[in-house]
Amino acid sequence: MTSEKIEHPPALLVLADGTAYRGRLFGAHGEAGGEVVFNTSMTGYQEVLTDPSYYGQMVTMTYPLIGNYGISPEDLESQKIQVAGFIVKEPSARFSNWRAGGSLEDWMKAQGITGLYGIDTRALVRRLRIGGVTQGIISADIDHPDDLLEKARALPDMAGQDLVKYVTTDHPYLWEDSLLPMGVPLGEPVRKSNGSKRVVAIDFGVKRNILRHLIRRGCEVRVVPAFTPAEDILALGPHGVFLSNGPGDPEPVTYAIETVRSLMGRLPIFGICLGHQIIGLAAGGRTYKLKFGHRGGNQPVQDLSTGKVEITAQNHGFCVDKDSLAHNKHVKVTHINLNDQTVEGLECREMKYFSVQYHPEASPGPHDATYHFDRFLDYMENNH
Repeated sequence: MTSEKIEHPPALLVLADGTAYRGRLFGAHGEAGGEVVFNTSMTGYQEVLTDPSYYGQMVTMTYPLIGNYGISPEDLESQKIQVAGFIVKEPSARFSNWRAGGSLEDWMKAQGITGLYGIDTRALVRRLRIGGVTQGIISADIDHPDDLLEKARALPDMAGQDLVKYVTTDHPYLWEDSLLPMGVPLGEPVRKSNGSKRVVAIDFGVKRNILRHLIRRGCEVRVVPAFTPAEDILALGPHGVFLSNGPGDPEPVTYAIETVRSLMGRLPIFGICLGHQIIGLAAGGRTYKLKFGHRGGNQPVQDLSTGKVEITAQNHGFCVDKDSLAHNKHVKVTHINLNDQTVEGLECREMKYFSVQYHPEASPGPHDATYHFDRFLDYMENNH
């Protein structure tokens, strides 16, 4: 199948350090700006594009051909594309997939998302790894690179911004998606809760596949806005609280940190990604920004209690500072990233919480870490 013939005008990507890359626009013809990051996954571009954790960022895919299996409505992680811009070596002009409802380019165009292709993405990723992620502008205004550089330098840094307020739900709702978690074969046995467990999921930019994993395990899941106070959450009578993924710097999300601190020790809490960082801050720790972050489906993480290594999907630019938690003798680091030894998991049995920095719900995968959802069931069932 092919998408309609679309003209692709020449365009520039200009980074805040003055580096420029010449390519062509695809998707919506416009101008896009944001923090330029990269993702090393070979598949899953639709998950990447609709993951609210990427809000405000322009994502570069390291795999050279993107879009070959089109776009499927079942694979959306939120209701729309969340990235500020999309950068690829080559967008596929053809797609083939019995589930697909359209092409990547047509979908981006319909949602007003600007992309760039035809640049040396290897050179761009090497620049980001060596110099660190930075702000950038994609534009067809190729005759005025100095103006684009000025625009790129005027973009705000991700550090210090509360981006959660742009992606959280504005009202509570009961999650009733009937789809299986993506990547889980039909009929595969899965652990079920011992009786219906009520879970309140605090939405910092939650991915749908997380909620599907909880539903499939027999949980009733009510999603609430990020600014919901602890008293309102407790009034819903949950057996456990889930803290979702989300974009940007966790430290400015002070309302969520205070809520989680108030909930600690009162009922089981499970956090993923930004939820993990919020737990670290609520426990008295600090977070810091990584040079170029962890984004992809191939990050090795070690469980320190068993020595087992899991291949994990990740998407974060901030991390919990291990040394900042040294004063809290009840908090234990459970997992580390084997590439750089950063914190990937925390647990405090006395206060009934645990968290992981990576994504056990990853779609299309890997699926090494889905056991964490069963671990959450254990916490809720053993909470007396």
